[in-house]
Amino acid sequence: MIFDILISISCLFILIVITMDVFPSITNWVLRLRIGRYRDKYKWNNVITKKGGDWLLRTPKIKVTDNTRLVFIDILKGNYSNNAIQHWQEASLLLGLSEYLKVNKDREIEKAVIKYLNKKFDENGKWRAVPKYIDGAILAYAIMKLDFINKDHYKEAFDEIWKLIIDHVGKDGTVEYRSFMKSYRYVDTIGFICPFLISYGKRYKRDECIELAIKQICEFEKYGMLCDYFIPCHVYKIENKIPLGMFGWGRGLGWYAIGLIDSWNELTEYPEYKKMLEKSVRRFATTAMNLQQENGSWNWCVTRNESRPDSSTTATLGWFLVNAAKIKDISDECLASSKCAIEYLMKVTRRNGAIDFSQGDTKDIGVYSTLFNILPFTQGFSIRFINYYHRRINKSNNIIIEGINEEKDLLKKTV
Repeated sequence: MIFDILISISCLFILIVITMDVFPSITNWVLRLRIGRYRDKYKWNNVITKKGGDWLLRTPKIKVTDNTRLVFIDILKGNYSNNAIQHWQEASLLLGLSEYLKVNKDREIEKAVIKYLNKKFDENGKWRAVPKYIDGAILAYAIMKLDFINKDHYKEAFDEIWKLIIDHVGKDGTVEYRSFMKSYRYVDTIGFICPFLISYGKRYKRDECIELAIKQICEFEKYGMLCDYFIPCHVYKIENKIPLGMFGWGRGLGWYAIGLIDSWNELTEYPEYKKMLEKSVRRFATTAMNLQQENGSWNWCVTRNESRPDSSTTATLGWFLVNAAKIKDISDECLASSKCAIEYLMKVTRRNGAIDFSQGDTKDIGVYSTLFNILPFTQGFSIRFINYYHRRINKSNNIIIEGINEEKDLLKKTV
């Protein structure tokens, strides 16, 4: 009797293990059937935005490891996912939805955002669980970009993030990625902290925040770039300024692009710094466009045509270029490149609105994921990208129409 029970329990355990390993693969295969059927950009925008709104409150967990066998062991060890990874996933979704809400009065999306904020903050606007890592700064920045809330209600939470960043300033005066990795400066950190620092510093009159953001960008450009090509490496070591990891890691370019372009956008009251960063925007835009594939994507290793496309790189570099199009002499090329990126992202969108084929989480310096799947980060930046693209195109069309009308009026007066 006892033996039969043990056999039954063992069989049940084996069945659970097999199910946990096999079910995700089967699910992905089913969801990829008839992928990429969207042709209309507005319809595609609605579908991916709805999925983004759904994910905000139930954000898919992003795996820390690439392990696809005996996944239950990772879960038991606590290695399946972590909150730091989730912060930048959720931040991206918020950034995308905030861009969507600038031109769409959508009560359901607003309710989802408010519900999310109530999960993260108490009635006084303080963090329910204060972020331990600087990844939390991009989440704070995303909240600062929401136009329909009272941002000052969350000031104490923003102050906590500023304190967290200060606690991570190293001996060279720049911000560490982790307090236990004091010798390294990651490209990720530029995207995590710089837009927040400038937005926070501008709003609360803290010039030291602005200066820290500019220093972080400039120091990385000095020591972490492949000089002639202006391609960022993953990391550089502060003691000897040696670059580590690889030059051309796609999402690394994305993190640099986010930090640079959002910082540039935020510097409305600091013309000297804005002019300084504009040189980098112009130079990096040229680099990015030269590395774009014929199908509109950027590969996970942007310098190798043989590597596979990465949707997260494509969404972030597309966002960068559609904003860089504000610079007149490169505007047409940037908009054309952005359009191609959108068309690629449409081709890798599942029927349910989830954008597929994003590289998984990086394991270590120079150790990159081989898994390509859904990523809320990509979803959010695609939403942000397409909504801003539509506003940019519509604005350009209005300028053209106004110009034509002015010419007609002038012609009438002349006649």
